[in-house]
Amino acid sequence: MKKTFILDTNVILHDSHSIFHFEDNDVVIPITVIEEVDYFKKGHEQVNYHAREFIRQLDSFPGEKLVNDGVPLGEGLGKISIMTNYTDVPEVTAAFVEQKPDHRILSAALTLEKQHPESQVILVSKDVNMRLKAKSLGLNSQDYYTDKIQDIEKLYTGVRVINNFDPELIDRLYQAPHEISAPETEIENPVPNEYFILRNDRKSVLGYYNPRMQTVQHVETLSAYGIKPRNAEQTFSLHALLNPKIELVTLSGKAGTGKTLLALAAALQVRKQYRRIMLARPIVALSNKDLGFLPGDVESKLDPYMQPLYDNLGVIRNQFKENDKEYQQIQEMLDNGKLEISPLAYIRGRSLDHIFFIVDEAQNLTPHEIKTIITRAGEGTKVVFTGDPHQIDTPYLDIRSTGLNYLIQRMKDQPLYAHITLVKGERSELAEMASNLL
Repeated sequence: MKKTFILDTNVILHDSHSIFHFEDNDVVIPITVIEEVDYFKKGHEQVNYHAREFIRQLDSFPGEKLVNDGVPLGEGLGKISIMTNYTDVPEVTAAFVEQKPDHRILSAALTLEKQHPESQVILVSKDVNMRLKAKSLGLNSQDYYTDKIQDIEKLYTGVRVINNFDPELIDRLYQAPHEISAPETEIENPVPNEYFILRNDRKSVLGYYNPRMQTVQHVETLSAYGIKPRNAEQTFSLHALLNPKIELVTLSGKAGTGKTLLALAAALQVRKQYRRIMLARPIVALSNKDLGFLPGDVESKLDPYMQPLYDNLGVIRNQFKENDKEYQQIQEMLDNGKLEISPLAYIRGRSLDHIFFIVDEAQNLTPHEIKTIITRAGEGTKVVFTGDPHQIDTPYLDIRSTGLNYLIQRMKDQPLYAHITLVKGERSELAEMASNLL
């Protein structure tokens, strides 16, 4: 049976090109959705970009046919049409007392289903509650799957444990030149910049696959600006962060595993290789206008959201005495703009040449936002994303659709990229217990 997909507003604000991702099936946009999109035209957030781009796309189609018969979306694709001839249906008014755009979209879907019994009508929404409402009315509904990861259990971790590894090869990795040809190790299908814990009953060694040399190399334990790694994953993280050949790094893991701390310490360690260190994080509450209820000017309103980054900076600074050069240097970098901490929205549109750029809380970014950030990276820039995919704060993202996991899945075979999933929390025994049990 031919399918007709009716799109909720949040799908368009998530991906302005979503109308082209339904193969040869038809796409219907209720006029209520057009009205809602209109509210998001102005602004500098990603949803505003998607709203403007979607409206431009619709404007490029012939108006009369778009409303009445539908317009072909392209070769191998179905038609798109705007639905205007519908009113609140009895099923919706009986179930929901309040009149709101969501309910008018549900009425449009029910009307379409009655008008076209030969077609399977499916409401597509990224709002779980909207999908539940649709199901309660007998409507087919589903999430927007285009940028979702289907098999999240097999998501690349960046670290592989290999048991019963040849002890002679372990000895050779500890000796100069500290590398072995990859085929000689018999490691199956090594991924570029993949990290290994190679061990047997008596000894072990940390290694990684160098895609340029096609060798497995010994990973030494290095410190960065006074911060020393406490486990294998942290050792691997610092190796990737300090490696100038790896220009894109993602660190994921639960709270307390040291993701942001390691990224910041590594940036300070290699600061002379870059013009500036920039730290940014998305302000999720900005779209909900929570900032408006906080006292003070814009800077005062943003300070609470940036405080975790300053806290990590304080941890690094406290490794030294106040009269130490390293301690004073951090404050000097803040004062002269060589170290900048700001909301992600303030970073967009700026030049990112020769920058060590750290994006914290990246689990709250969509795949399109991740792409926008990376494509702004200029010559000599290193981009680092850190985040916990299990702590997503935005209502329309989940562990399978967050931009952080999407990036990991898509980039894992690239020689410029490395990823490490950090497992063990290092804040305290209490924090680790709470993270695991609560």
